[in-house]
Amino acid sequence: MKGRVSRRRGFSVGDALASGLGVASLALLAGFISLPIISLVLWTVNEDSWRAMASPVTRDALLLSVRTTAISMFIIILVGTPAAYVLARAQFPGKRLVDSLIDLPAVLPPSAAGIALLLTFGRFGLVGEPLDAFGIRITFTTVAVVLAEIFVAAHFYVRQAVVGFSQVRRDVEEAAMVDGAGRFATFTKVTAPLAFPALVAGAVMAWARALGEFGGTIIFAGSFQGVTQTVPLAIFSALQSDLDAAVALSVMVLGFAFVVILAAKFLLRKAADLED
Repeated sequence: MKGRVSRRRGFSVGDALASGLGVASLALLAGFISLPIISLVLWTVNEDSWRAMASPVTRDALLLSVRTTAISMFIIILVGTPAAYVLARAQFPGKRLVDSLIDLPAVLPPSAAGIALLLTFGRFGLVGEPLDAFGIRITFTTVAVVLAEIFVAAHFYVRQAVVGFSQVRRDVEEAAMVDGAGRFATFTKVTAPLAFPALVAGAVMAWARALGEFGGTIIFAGSFQGVTQTVPLAIFSALQSDLDAAVALSVMVLGFAFVVILAAKFLLRKAADLED
């Protein structure tokens, strides 16, 4: 009897220690993330920071980032959704190689990604040289920014989409086809809605990566105001001469990202309610 009581006490003490460690770790992580964000926001109390938020450089960088990431996400979702479905459901020769290639940009240093894109689409690149013969130049244009964002961000969407499609039960799809639905109708009305939370999560992660892209963009596209200077490039440029402008840009993109994350969480909650 005493042994059982001592074991119970031991377990309760261990549980308390584990809970305390978990709470302390969470508080430490939350504090570590919160302090830099709070520091950014507090700095904007300065009137110079507010004026910097309305500067042409800030406005152009923010609008360019919104435009390029929107285009990038449209292309990533349009191409990545069916690609992820094939990876999740089909077996074909070379699947492991294709799967690894999609993951490669996630571990490739951004500067290496920029050089690789430059050697592909640059004036003397593998694809850029034939295009240049027709007067089409990609490097140091807005198109280059979009290509850099797609290259580094597509993996995050595709990987989450593969997980989402893999979790959709095949018998549900088969039941829809037995009821007369074609493959396309089954995908759009059954598979995609059931995988919707994973698709949204992947899209948010991909968008965040595209928004923060720096190394590949500055090498492949350069930093020209209104053309290729996205928010990360504008922050880096402003940091050299105007700290207030750099802080203003950082706070603006922070607020924009926060709104997008809240919207994504709202959509995920709605999707979960529909499933219930």
